Amino acid sequence: MSILGTMLLRRGDLEGAEPYLRAASAAGDRAAANNLGLLLHQRGYGDEAADWWRIAAVAGSASAAHALGRHFRERGDEPGAEYWLRQAAESGHTLGAYALADLLDHRRDVGAERWFRAAAEHGHREAAYRLARICAGRAEDREAEQWYRQAAARRHRRAALRLGTLLEERGETQEATRWYLTAARDGEPRAACALGFLLRDAGDIDSAATWWRRAANAGDGNAANALGALHAQEGETQTAERWYRAALDAGDINGAFNLGLLCAGQGRTAQAEQWYRRAAYAGHREAANALAVLLLQHGDDAGAEPWFSKAAEAGSIDAAFNLGILHAGRGEDAAARKWYERAAAAGHIEAALQVAIVLQREGDSHSAERHLRCAAGGGSPEAAFRLGALLERQDGEGPGEEAEEWYARAAGQDHRRAQVRLGMCHAKRGDVVDAAHWYRRAAEAGSRNGAFNLGLLLAREGAEPEAALWWTRAANASHGRAALRLALLAARHSDLAEAQSWCARAIECGPAEVAERAARLADALRQELTA
Repeated sequence: MSILGTMLLRRGDLEGAEPYLRAASAAGDRAAANNLGLLLHQRGYGDEAADWWRIAAVAGSASAAHALGRHFRERGDEPGAEYWLRQAAESGHTLGAYALADLLDHRRDVGAERWFRAAAEHGHREAAYRLARICAGRAEDREAEQWYRQAAARRHRRAALRLGTLLEERGETQEATRWYLTAARDGEPRAACALGFLLRDAGDIDSAATWWRRAANAGDGNAANALGALHAQEGETQTAERWYRAALDAGDINGAFNLGLLCAGQGRTAQAEQWYRRAAYAGHREAANALAVLLLQHGDDAGAEPWFSKAAEAGSIDAAFNLGILHAGRGEDAAARKWYERAAAAGHIEAALQVAIVLQREGDSHSAERHLRCAAGGGSPEAAFRLGALLERQDGEGPGEEAEEWYARAAGQDHRRAQVRLGMCHAKRGDVVDAAHWYRRAAEAGSRNGAFNLGLLLAREGAEPEAALWWTRAANASHGRAALRLALLAARHSDLAEAQSWCARAIECGPAEVAERAARLADALRQELTA
């Protein structure tokens, strides 16, 4: 009768199963008593179900003990629940072990781990996942990965997501992609979003957009923001705005910040300010910084400073740097330095450069060099140039190999003074072609020293007419030595009026020794003209 009742119960024929299960239970069949409890529970007779489960559990049914434990937990009787779940767990019942672990974990009892482990070792995927989380919380990454793998292999989508994240952080993107794909196909939107980023990084933008769209439609705000950014890059601002709004509706405050950026880029500053404020009030530090920048651009220094401070205190290194600029503009050097140092310590390149400049003014070359190396290594051409100049001064006899390397790095980033210095390095070695190349690049970018030095080089090579063109450009940009060269050139060609004109320019531009030489030449020219 027990077997027949169980078969009918599995088919969903509760009325047909009940008489057989009652008869078998009355005859002492504990399996029938457990199944009768299940039947009664399904029909809403919880108290009677508990009575039959207790009978079966006392008779040694681990399944009944598990069911009874869950019944007590649903009723809020945790001591009763723990007693029966422990009976089930200690009898080797996998679901009982997991339910006991869940109960203990709910009240932060360290004993939960033992029972998660027991259930996980018997193949319970949720137990394996939660055990992995416990291990990860203790930085036991190897064991955490082992349990994530076990759960993920049983199609636990959050475990597959976590495993993918762990692998991506290790740089194992191919396997990470596989696990993200597994989780995404099983309906995990965060995995679909993460998969989209990996595909984008691999250059497959279309597939990335497909997975982002799937995640965004499932309520993932990060994916909606990613789609918004993608459309914004394509100039599809209306579509971008729609996705940013979807991100915001999903609870992702980055959506408001991105809407602010979008509006600011379109010149809609009033709307940009509204979105920045919304994000900033919600604690978005970069939105607070962007709001402060916007206020500063509108001349509202008093309104900007509190937002810069709020953003900086929340960890925005850009805001810390901007506070430094704000204080420096007011002549508040101590406050400016404090914020520059804070931003520099967090890796802000331009802040490190500003700290280095302050240290150089104070004569602390050693500390200045350290900050210049940080900024130059981070890509600042000005820092690379200053580092080259500092090393050159330390070398004593012209730039050494390392100084020239930093000049070259800055010059390659179109730093004009570095281009001139690099040209001088090549000229000193007699490398006329490379020297001319760097002088010309600097001169064409507007460097008067580059134009002057290029003129000197060309004159030495016999190309005096072209040299004169570059000296003229330099002199017109207030380069006194170039004006003096032009005066001498004109005098040599007996164009005394032209020579006098350039002498006047040289005297006007200086420096002092050039002005003195130009004055002497002008006197000589006047004497020649009146002779």
